Amino acid sequence: MNTRDRDAEGRARSARPRDGLGRPLAYGEPGVERQPEGVVRTPAETVGQAQRLLDAGMPFHAHEVFEDAWKSGPGSDAPLWRALAQLAVGLTHTARGNAVGGARLLRRGAAALAGPDSGEAAGGGGPYGIDVPGLVRWARELAGRVEAGAVVDAAAEAPRLSSPPDRPVPL
Repeated sequence: MNTRDRDAEGRARSARPRDGLGRPLAYGEPGVERQPEGVVRTPAETVGQAQRLLDAGMPFHAHEVFEDAWKSGPGSDAPLWRALAQLAVGLTHTARGNAVGGARLLRRGAAALAGPDSGEAAGGGGPYGIDVPGLVRWARELAGRVEAGAVVDAAAEAPRLSSPPDRPVPL
């Protein structure tokens, strides 16, 4: 007899509530609403929704928004969204107290963003107004602090995804 939780399509999916960092809670406990899966958003909607979730201290949920973007968008954008998802998961792990895994994911996401097509080398922003150089600096700095023993609050450490207003956004 299979008693695993299933979603509406019959796929195995835990129905346990989750906290703001995506940790499972006991059945019946109040939790945070999960992000719906498979939502197709414009890049601007993706960045906006992810920023709201990051600002609310919910990087696990922001990672799900980035994951939808990488799976539903053009293949050429997948590395960007995947790298942003890694940063969000890195922040999730650091806020949960997993310094080793969190720092590793922050550095991996930063390295992916800082790749040859990132805009970082030219000093510019990134696609869709994303502040690629700023995110790379943020992730590397946070990884170093976490490795040195810093305790992380996800909302307080939330990065700014968009380029600062005084920097022109490339079209």
